[in-house]
Amino acid sequence: MSFTIESTNPVVKAVIEQTAPRPALLAAARGVLPLPENDLLEVLVAFALGDDRELAGHANATITAHNQAILEASVRSSEIAVSVLNYFASQEDLPGSIHESIISHVKTPVSTIVKFASATKNGELLEIISLNQQLLIQTPAIIDAIIANPHRTPEATRRASETKREFFEKERGVQQIADELRAQGKEAAAEFIEQADFTGKSDAVLDAEDALLLASLIEVPESEFDDSWLGLEFIEELYEETPEQRQAIVDKIIGDFRMDEMDLPSERIAVINRILKMGIKDRARLAVKGDREARNILIRDPNRVVAQAVISNPRISEQEVEKIAAMRSITEDVLRQIASNRQWTRSYSIMHNLARNPRTPIANVLNILSRMQLRDLTALSKNRNVSDAVRRQALRLSQTRTGN
Repeated sequence: MSFTIESTNPVVKAVIEQTAPRPALLAAARGVLPLPENDLLEVLVAFALGDDRELAGHANATITAHNQAILEASVRSSEIAVSVLNYFASQEDLPGSIHESIISHVKTPVSTIVKFASATKNGELLEIISLNQQLLIQTPAIIDAIIANPHRTPEATRRASETKREFFEKERGVQQIADELRAQGKEAAAEFIEQADFTGKSDAVLDAEDALLLASLIEVPESEFDDSWLGLEFIEELYEETPEQRQAIVDKIIGDFRMDEMDLPSERIAVINRILKMGIKDRARLAVKGDREARNILIRDPNRVVAQAVISNPRISEQEVEKIAAMRSITEDVLRQIASNRQWTRSYSIMHNLARNPRTPIANVLNILSRMQLRDLTALSKNRNVSDAVRRQALRLSQTRTGN
């Protein structure tokens, strides 16, 4: 049989290739040929796996009687042959410490670890394998081997299952959802799902159900809006959120809705929670591509990038902007953005709401007052919710128009 020889010792080469005298071969098989330990183990494994029945019998007997402490030291050595690691990985009656050294060795082939994970009856060793997440990700067959092994421990099962769900099932699930949405003609939703970073900065990971619900809120395709100006790739680094901060945002938005609408259905609360599972980058992307429901939720996000992204949504209506201009729970940046938009400044209702909103920057309000009707100026001059500067200017303009 073919056998790769790793030792550089010429005696080992001659013995394994059986070009040495027969007595030397028998002496090696019985473990009495004076060779370094690693070289001797390589010879014994070669004979045990070979076709010469006499040599194989002696080699197997020598291996069985081998000192296990010496064997353990050898399989930890960086000079040990891969053939030795492979052979002893398949020997079930060895102490767990030897097998642990083998499965942890950098030279042990992943195919050997897959076989070991499938066959071992030692659940603790499966736990050790499951701790190496990088190995599981690189070789998903190991995950399947752990999960299929009836001797696995609950901890090994948990780790393997979490890795499988996090790095494989979720990726396939998201892509499957995107393909299904595209088949239904929902290109915008499919694009959003493919781009969303469901395993990014957020601590609460989105599952397939979350992704599908969020996709239902998307109505703006890539071709209709270019969000490159938002610099989304840098947002997560600029605005880090802790789980406590994210929960505070959820509480704020729910509180805002309850102040406006009193009764808040549990379905809407569920949507808010799902949206807030996303990091700032994906919330901003949803803000510029989402439907009216998404916009109505995200305009209340205290992060100014997300709230301003809502105003940049190409599908936002004048009626929505009119309502936003009257809201007292949004950031000044959003109100300033509305007041600076030429399209919306043509709407008297929007300008009127901005003037009455105490959160609108004073500089913007003073520019608006000159366009307001007399009755609204008079009412504003008596409005205790706006600043003194706005009331005084409203009074001055109303008196000027009436000749007082």
